Amino acid sequence: MVVFVIVHMLGNLTLLVSADTYNQLAHAIEQLVPLLWIIEGVLLAMVIVHMAIGITIYLGKQKARQAAYAQYESAGEPSRQTLASRTMIFSGVLLGLFLVGHLATFKFGPVYPLPGSGDRELARLVFETFHKPAYTAGYVLILSFLGLHLRHGIWSALQSLGVATKPGVFVASAVMGGAIALSFIGLPLAIYFGLIGS
Repeated sequence: MVVFVIVHMLGNLTLLVSADTYNQLAHAIEQLVPLLWIIEGVLLAMVIVHMAIGITIYLGKQKARQAAYAQYESAGEPSRQTLASRTMIFSGVLLGLFLVGHLATFKFGPVYPLPGSGDRELARLVFETFHKPAYTAGYVLILSFLGLHLRHGIWSALQSLGVATKPGVFVASAVMGGAIALSFIGLPLAIYFGLIGS
């Protein structure tokens, strides 16, 4: 899922090249049907399994300790408890709700046909959407939670693979999660403040 998020981020960043480049990429992806449907089905299944595992872990943790901690803080080394790890269920639920709205806005949103070709002018929808202050502010806030979610998720995945014991992996996970979130956040802010687009 992290690989998908990175690929999606890189696709979004083609808007920095030009709206035409972005529209051409969107058109090329749409031409992948029925392979695209298979990829989307696999991604949907992965999201559902990911959410089910996350909820199961959260409920198991609640059941194991029914009384809340009087003071909730990291026990220090070797514990890697952070704000990101403590808010995984919250950020996960928030991102799940965001995903529904995001798909409704962009995948199933208005279709502006490109003059002459009939292809979808997705760049126009992106520019129009990120000129709305409330949508842009909400997007920035929620994608900040994506950074937190990835920060812990990447490290936790690497820990499961036995890689997280190596020096610098904990910090590298934080840098990677932050860089992905900032890349997603930077584009709508650039659009909103008129740095790119018409």
